[in-house]
Amino acid sequence: MGDLAPNMALEHVYRETGWTLRQFAQEINRLGTERGTPLRYREPSVHQWLKGHMPKEDTRPLILEALSRRLHRPVTSDEVGFPFSSLELNQSVSTVEGLFDLGREDMDPSRRRVLGAGVFSVALTIPGWQDVVGRMDAVGVDPQRRIGQREIQGVTKMTERLMDIYSEFGGRYARPMAAAFLVNTVAPHLKASTSEENRKSLLSAVSFLCYLTGWMAVDEGTHGRAQQYYVKSLELAGVGGDRMTYCHVLRGMSVQAANLGHGTPAVRLANAAAESSPESTPRMRAFLTGQQAHAYALAGEKANAFNSLREAERAVNQAESQPEAFGGFNSATLAYVTAQVRYALGDTAGSIESLNDHFPLRDSTDKQLTKLLFSSLLAERQIKIGHLEAACATWNTILDEYPAIHSGRIDAQLAKIPSLLSPYRLNPIARHTRERFRELLPR
Repeated sequence: MGDLAPNMALEHVYRETGWTLRQFAQEINRLGTERGTPLRYREPSVHQWLKGHMPKEDTRPLILEALSRRLHRPVTSDEVGFPFSSLELNQSVSTVEGLFDLGREDMDPSRRRVLGAGVFSVALTIPGWQDVVGRMDAVGVDPQRRIGQREIQGVTKMTERLMDIYSEFGGRYARPMAAAFLVNTVAPHLKASTSEENRKSLLSAVSFLCYLTGWMAVDEGTHGRAQQYYVKSLELAGVGGDRMTYCHVLRGMSVQAANLGHGTPAVRLANAAAESSPESTPRMRAFLTGQQAHAYALAGEKANAFNSLREAERAVNQAESQPEAFGGFNSATLAYVTAQVRYALGDTAGSIESLNDHFPLRDSTDKQLTKLLFSSLLAERQIKIGHLEAACATWNTILDEYPAIHSGRIDAQLAKIPSLLSPYRLNPIARHTRERFRELLPR
């Protein structure tokens, strides 16, 4: 066997990061843990990769993601001298077939944990509107099956029911139902005969269902999987000419990135959503600029964050004097966004103040799941500034509802209780809260 040639492409990108070999290995290991597959790489492994040894196939995506996050730009297989991955090679799978595959895999309980072990990718390629608009895959039409408005309305109504179930119980409860509906009902609809107008309406309805399924995957903590659903939703929205849903999905992707602490991609996605918006009504502006404000704050762009927040406030005031239906962005949402902006910029006390403003402004249509999620953020921030009794009171209100909730995000938030309360072991209030959590944990 001849000597291996050094991988100069990988060497060049690695030098751009400014990392030591140890730091590079540690980042790969951290991403492995994030994916659900802990790794133990050390400096010699990285050295071997630079010398031309090819990393394992399932490690290569982690290397690309680590480099992309460090450099704040997409890094491809070709750029670092790797062969194309199976995922890259399968990108030609049709929109409809890809959607069917996603749902079918999620229906299998034995495979969902493995499939969910995915990493959020800051380097994900987002299809632009011009790349997807009106481009329908060649789908074999079943001449024996025909659908009309009744079937399309069924998809819309079922999506609403699934949203209600998710909002009450959480993503783990609702996503298998959504996946089964996608495979057993929606996929056959997409191959049925219908008019061109009906087909566009169907694609729009399926796009939003796909987006909702991705949102549920976020709630489960399966972020790589969620991104797959989001991209599929963008493709379907483009094919159906539904620019509103396309914009909505981009904003949702920015929310996902922001909640994971990735400020730069959150800004990129929030700005893309704003640029693709098909309308500029006050509530729509608030819906988009509010997310831009949070993203800018995470990215450290303080001036842009406050400018966007002020624009969101003006838009909400205008919208509430001229009621509109879109987006559900209102004074309660604005208070929550303000809390997130203040916290991202280091103002924990101000963030608590804004969260306390948020809860009285909620109305009967607001979702139970978001109330519990926002309450968990409030408790964490209360304990951070030493407000022990207030934090425990907040946590206990969540624990009252916790047994009925099947949400990975809430599980993750509440799992912090023991460590956050560990400095207060001798305090009876803290001890009671810890014990309540531990009693509920084995559920």
